[in-house]
Amino acid sequence: MKGAGDTGGLPWDATRIPELCTRRAEWLRGEGQAADVVMSSRVRLARNLDGIRFMPRADRGEREKVLGLSKAAILDAGLSPRMLWVDLHETGKAERSLLVERQLISRPHARGKLSTGSGGVDEPRGVAVGLPSEQFSIMVNEEDHLRIQAMRSGLGLAEAWQHADGIDDELDRRLGYAFSDRFGYLTACPTNIGTGARFSVMLHLPALKMTSEIEKVRQAAQDMGLAVRGFYGEGSEAFGDFFQLSNQVTLGRSESELLRVMQREIVPKVVEYERRARDVLLSTRRRSTEDQVYRAVAMLRSARLLTVEEAMNGLSRARLGVQVGLVSDLDLDAMSWLVLRIQNAHLELAVKEANDPMARNGARADLVRTTLAAPGED
Repeated sequence: MKGAGDTGGLPWDATRIPELCTRRAEWLRGEGQAADVVMSSRVRLARNLDGIRFMPRADRGEREKVLGLSKAAILDAGLSPRMLWVDLHETGKAERSLLVERQLISRPHARGKLSTGSGGVDEPRGVAVGLPSEQFSIMVNEEDHLRIQAMRSGLGLAEAWQHADGIDDELDRRLGYAFSDRFGYLTACPTNIGTGARFSVMLHLPALKMTSEIEKVRQAAQDMGLAVRGFYGEGSEAFGDFFQLSNQVTLGRSESELLRVMQREIVPKVVEYERRARDVLLSTRRRSTEDQVYRAVAMLRSARLLTVEEAMNGLSRARLGVQVGLVSDLDLDAMSWLVLRIQNAHLELAVKEANDPMARNGARADLVRTTLAAPGED
């Protein structure tokens, strides 16, 4: 693959983050295996540089050293046709929030908060994003020195793993990781020791939510050592019936085992449960399901003010309506793309007037109404 220097010199920097507002993120293409339920797949690897104290213990000088070494290695590795590099401690809140919305960095990484609770926005940290596809990003100085993640649309954990593994090998050759023959990769959090790998999927589960079966899924996941989180990961809410499902423990289990269990066993079962719940809604609660779907479509097509939560919940019901055949004049692709475009930072950076909550709610409603207008409507 070509490096940044092969396509015109310097990589993109934070000044070009607003341009991402017009770009479709890889994980929202709405394609791939089981894409009616599985929005996206992600593999994340936690790594630390050998010979430098881990983030909870490192002083500022050590964190700056990690940042400098990692930035040089990433940009030299030729990982993508074009790279976006962002020094997050020198970047505005809206730009950092947009990267969170696009699933390219975590919320703690955006805030600069360390796992010890210390730190802040001036903490030395960065992120590299592979362009134009945004199929991978590398967080530097998050909980670990490096967090490498690769994403795919639909159920594509195997492809995401191959991509992340290739990036991992390239950076290991340049940087050298903290590794134990006994324990495997060493990480700041004990639950990541071993492979340091997290396999996760973003699921759209409206029918399980509507049939009150979602708590059973949560409990079953916990019993199997899995975590169920909201749209933005740990500590976030499941707006729009979007849930993240991932493994919690990596020690004592190989990458191939983690991948096999998630890709071939656990996720297909959840997909089956959701599809079955959709059939139940149509066969036993059709009128109430139609009511929720049609109310959501009417709101999306007529509202003049929409909060993020209202828009996400409305899009969830409308998306369900299309997938079960209740709605025929809405474009799934357009609705998937709206999931990002209606987020606060996307609106703030894309629409100059959307600089306060009321203005954003208005801009959000205008965007949704225009995008989802019925045939013949303005």
